Amino acid sequence: MNRIDLKYKELKEKGEKAMIPFVTAGDPDLATTIELVYAMEEAGADIIELGVPYSDPIADGVIIQESSQRALKGGATISKIMETVKVIRKKTQVPLVYLVYYNSVFKYGIEKFIKECSEAGVDGVIIPDLPLEERKDALEVCDKYEVRLIPLIAPTSHERIKNIVENASGFIYCVSVNGVTGVRSEIDTNVEEYMKTVSLCTSIPKALGFGISSAEMANKLKDYSDGIIIGSAVVKRVAEGKTKEEKVDSVKKFVAEVKAVLR
Repeated sequence: MNRIDLKYKELKEKGEKAMIPFVTAGDPDLATTIELVYAMEEAGADIIELGVPYSDPIADGVIIQESSQRALKGGATISKIMETVKVIRKKTQVPLVYLVYYNSVFKYGIEKFIKECSEAGVDGVIIPDLPLEERKDALEVCDKYEVRLIPLIAPTSHERIKNIVENASGFIYCVSVNGVTGVRSEIDTNVEEYMKTVSLCTSIPKALGFGISSAEMANKLKDYSDGIIIGSAVVKRVAEGKTKEEKVDSVKKFVAEVKAVLR
């Protein structure tokens, strides 16, 4: 069991749902990322996603695209982010997951990337544009280093769901809407039916993400999943804060509000 497995076991025993916030690593700088991780854990975050900035993040809307641009402009690289995680690990054992695009991993070297994830203390990776047909090699490397390869499922996956969740570990990232990430006021997917379909294919924990932007929305959706992922609404608060303290305080308050409804 790695930290993700242990966390979901703990949450199940408590009868709680996972609060999984996302921030882009290096937005606006890596020192702020460290403070954000500590603050989010203090606020009740159960698992934290760190986005590895990429120049063309196809699954992301404007808010996260802009955060990637800020991080890249600030000099964030994979090797610097790995070093940042090592610093983070000196003070916390909160489960950490990278969301990273396949081209970044491929150019860095799949084995090198996953090995360094394991050494730094990253527990899982989400690769949104990794084709199902090319997952075998990545899965073998992840298994070797005990890093969870977390698959994404969309409402349009239908008959592919069974194949996508085969050999999955950690949790299943269930995309709640068609399209890209972003702050939405409502989710028009039939979430109950969608999550029932996914549950028929796997018993691994399932977390809902994309478009969830408030504690109210999290409260409405929590009964259908084992966790709620919130990205754009968190990143938006990072962007809007004028100082590091403002950014950290705003994110911490928001994460606490969402976690409160998931207990």
